Amino acid sequence: MSIESIKNRIPDYARDLRLNISNLATEPALSDIQRAGTFIACAIACREPSLIEAVLADFAPILSVEQLSAAKSAAAIMAMNNIYYRFTHLTSNPEYGKLPAKLRMNVIANPGADKQDFELWALAVSAINGCGMCVDSHEKILKEHGVTTEQIQAAVRIAAVVHAVAVTLESEAVLQTALAVAA
Repeated sequence: MSIESIKNRIPDYARDLRLNISNLATEPALSDIQRAGTFIACAIACREPSLIEAVLADFAPILSVEQLSAAKSAAAIMAMNNIYYRFTHLTSNPEYGKLPAKLRMNVIANPGADKQDFELWALAVSAINGCGMCVDSHEKILKEHGVTTEQIQAAVRIAAVVHAVAVTLESEAVLQTALAVAA
């Protein structure tokens, strides 16, 4: 399975997603490694199996074993952090934000990929998961490492489109089943 096969499954009502995913697969603002890791981390964060399979088929060969592990780690650690830090930000009780998280996050210090690439992947996943606190934190670190606004926007655009494709594929599966039962 590949991105091309995923595009063929996107219904006509969502044809803009076909165009967007094609354009982003060759997004020039990001390096090949940044683009591949962003697609992989975002697909994992979206949890749609056929999309993960297709993204891995197209993008995993671009990354080293360590970089692939780092992209997967970005999705995994942000799945935890985005929930925790979104809670501390959203609760009206400020005491939670003052407490130590007491969650292991060692991978952030030594992710197995360039720090700025890992931070970019973590930011994209945080955008999918809706954690403003994490988005702000990773964006700040990226800017400190010289990552441009255009590069950050490109990663978030990938996150948005990958998420939209996952939602569309999942919805279509449910709609097809529901329509078959109704018929």
